[in-house]
Amino acid sequence: MDASLSGGCACSGGIATASSGGLFITFEGGEGSGKTTQARLLARRLRRRGVDVLLTHEPGGTPLGERARRILKGAIPASPLAELLLFAAARAQLVAGVLRPALEAGTWVVCDRYTDSTVAYQGYGRGLDMAAIRAVNALATGSLRPSLTFLLDVPVEAGLRRKGASDDRFEGEGLAFHRRVRSGYRELARRESGRVVVVDGREAASVIARRIWARVEPLLG
Repeated sequence: MDASLSGGCACSGGIATASSGGLFITFEGGEGSGKTTQARLLARRLRRRGVDVLLTHEPGGTPLGERARRILKGAIPASPLAELLLFAAARAQLVAGVLRPALEAGTWVVCDRYTDSTVAYQGYGRGLDMAAIRAVNALATGSLRPSLTFLLDVPVEAGLRRKGASDDRFEGEGLAFHRRVRSGYRELARRESGRVVVVDGREAASVIARRIWARVEPLLG
């Protein structure tokens, strides 16, 4: 996949780093993948090792982002393009007000969802033009890319069973939509294997956490 889907980066040994030393790690996956749990576990473990960590999520992380989250997750109808632009607005605020300042201060950032979600959900899931998504993502982020991304992969049916009944508009989409999203994530991981680490989300949370830590711990030095 064209690297511009998520913006540009400066890379060293396959891991992108902020010039000041902050590291940007994202978690991705479909509904019920367990990514939120793993993001929290990683942030907690990093703090125990004395790392200054900011844990955040998308859409959200700012007052504007939380307002956009309520709209996007609620029952108000929105076209695919409107979805894209709402996510982009929330992301632009998060990047400018939270992510960049933290990374520039040398803080590690752990974020539950980022631009890859837009590629998977609005691109593969909704069928929006990828060139438009590249342009919007780049504009919203100022080309800020994750240093490392963990994709928790689970079969669609298993993930939706985990979530159970919900009023969330995305979780309520049909199986075909969620299968396209999963296919998009897997294709993205194949094309950006240097950044995206695929983890089997069907394993026990403790096992997944150990696998993730084994990848992150060497970066502490």
